[in-house]
Amino acid sequence: MLTTDRIGGSAFCLLALFVMWESRALPLGTLRQPGPGYVPVLLAALLLILGALVWAMGGGAARVAGVGWGEARRALVILVVSVFICLGLERLGYRLPMLAALLFLVWLVERRNLLAATVFALALSFGSYYLFDSLLRVPLPRGPFGI
Repeated sequence: MLTTDRIGGSAFCLLALFVMWESRALPLGTLRQPGPGYVPVLLAALLLILGALVWAMGGGAARVAGVGWGEARRALVILVVSVFICLGLERLGYRLPMLAALLFLVWLVERRNLLAATVFALALSFGSYYLFDSLLRVPLPRGPFGI
């Protein structure tokens, strides 16, 4: 029986296998000295196990044929915004695409107050940049304007 959980579990398993396949060229290292492929393979193995569990226990979930497409527009908007972020990161830096995407999603898609959406988008885009770039020293792209 084709259920939503079985499709989701299968997708997780396929994603995990894809990550393991792509990580094959990276050295794994050891437990004491992990290489660059260690964490991706470890997380992919965990995703594979959990995806198999979701698949195995998914017999009682809703059938795929009974799932409506009421939220399809919202999902498509989120997908388009994600593509915008991916394309804008290198060209505009980290903060501007994140700010624009969060403001768009919270204000227009979720229909929240403009002031609250702006404060949320500013805090999350600039706060996450500060956390990763300054505190954790993970280099994030800066835009053409240095922001």
